[in-house]
Amino acid sequence: MTSLRLPGPTQDPPPDPAPGALPVDGVPQTARASLSRDAWSQLRSRPLVWVCLAVIALIGLMAAFPGVFTAAFTDDDGRCELAHSKLGPADGHPFGFDLQGCDYLAQVVRGSRPSLLAGVAVTAGALVVSVVLGLLAGFYGGWVDDLLSRVTEVFFGLPFVLGATVILVAFPRHGLGAMTLVLVALGWSTMTRVMRSQVIAVKDADYVRAARMSGARPARLMFRHVLPNAITPVVVVAMLNVGNVISGEATLDFLGVGLQYPAVSWGLQLNTAQSFFLDHPHLLAFPALFLSATVLSFILLGDAVRDAFDPKLS
Repeated sequence: MTSLRLPGPTQDPPPDPAPGALPVDGVPQTARASLSRDAWSQLRSRPLVWVCLAVIALIGLMAAFPGVFTAAFTDDDGRCELAHSKLGPADGHPFGFDLQGCDYLAQVVRGSRPSLLAGVAVTAGALVVSVVLGLLAGFYGGWVDDLLSRVTEVFFGLPFVLGATVILVAFPRHGLGAMTLVLVALGWSTMTRVMRSQVIAVKDADYVRAARMSGARPARLMFRHVLPNAITPVVVVAMLNVGNVISGEATLDFLGVGLQYPAVSWGLQLNTAQSFFLDHPHLLAFPALFLSATVLSFILLGDAVRDAFDPKLS
């Protein structure tokens, strides 16, 4: 008896992967490219992202080339005349003058450098510490995880600004470098916890197990397979952290435990202006405006990047 084969739905064989879509570390490149492409498409479609980038780029140019802005927008000749002390905005001096009779726009522009340098340097240093400690704790587990987790919890319980204030008061003669080291020492705990949790989630993935079974050493597993797939959330947190560090640095300067005169920073300008706010509001308004715009831009940009790379939060 001849068996009949009923016609059924035919399935086309899966297409061959494109030459540029070969798996890397167990994850097809097309999937990685799609995530990055979708995130970038979402980011560039949001006007707020471009506004934040424009503000950050402007502050970066101010910090890198302050003379360009002072020459283009003021009649500042580098001299300070006490006769002009605390005068408001005037022709050639759109921000007015400070207590010493110096052009205030030039001082506000120069004050952007220490704040931006501190924000970027502290975040970069804390990111390196967080990646190393979080990678070791999450990958090895056991007593390594217990030890690093307890140390992280101790530093996590230290208030950022208050802890920095106590340390800096104990060392009154310090500059931007010393303050950066203190802020790095107090600012790595949150990113370390995020990195640890991401490594724990990634280290048991199929592609990591396959690499382990093929004889890959722990260092190769960590830096070739685990780290690239776990670091994105930590970088997003770091972007959010830049604004917090800039705000913290300005707070320390305002309290008188950060940078000291004759240094120029937004925090020091706010400290000086607080006594003259009612009679000369421009002394407080302009540095506060630039500081608020910079911090808000970094925070909003970090939020946008986080939403783009984590669809569950959208």
